[in-house]
Amino acid sequence: MKRLILATNDTGAESIRQAGLADVMIGFRPRFVWGPLASQAELATLLEARSAKHDLIGAHWLDYLDRRLFADSSRDLGLVEFCERFEAIELWADPRPNDQLTLVRLLDFLHPHETITSRLSLVQLDDVMSGFLPEAIAKWGLPAGKISDDHLQASSMTWHAYRAPTPEGCFNLLSADLTKLPQLRRAIVALLEELPGRATGLSATEMRMLELVSEGYMNPIALFPHHLHQQRKVFGFF
Repeated sequence: MKRLILATNDTGAESIRQAGLADVMIGFRPRFVWGPLASQAELATLLEARSAKHDLIGAHWLDYLDRRLFADSSRDLGLVEFCERFEAIELWADPRPNDQLTLVRLLDFLHPHETITSRLSLVQLDDVMSGFLPEAIAKWGLPAGKISDDHLQASSMTWHAYRAPTPEGCFNLLSADLTKLPQLRRAIVALLEELPGRATGLSATEMRMLELVSEGYMNPIALFPHHLHQQRKVFGFF
């Protein structure tokens, strides 16, 4: 049985690839937590088969993968056509907000394609996969739960709420049933906390930066989101 693993980021994907857990391992690069979101048409084009619309590097979902990983024209396929080549497909999702957004985006995109979703399973991690060596990942034996209609409904609801121009839909998600995606509610809370606070106009990450300054951290590196003392994990280094 040919097995495909799709990871919600490209940094952890390399560790999984080296662990040898699948025939093909692909990590996704899009970042949804900073800056304006691309349009639905642009996001759909990213995952379509290669065409004249993909004239810029990064416009196709497989552009950044090593060509040596593809023995044929599969590097030009769209996500749906690519997935059709595998009997088993697993989505590996880190708990960070951007990873959870990538997860719901992928599930929302694949929702109409029952031939794909019927082969799809979810491996939800409690920690960031890039922090582990391949030999450790190879021994995990994490359970892969089959994707159900409840997963797909929760993903579509979340993705549409996040794409809305105002945050009311995301606040409403906090009272919705998101239990099928166990890390999602925490990610939504973290994202909402990055809205400007009523008292200060600052986000949670900005407030944490000021706290660190007041505690004596004067090196800018210590204030960056990736740093151990920052604690806020919504944004990446850049």
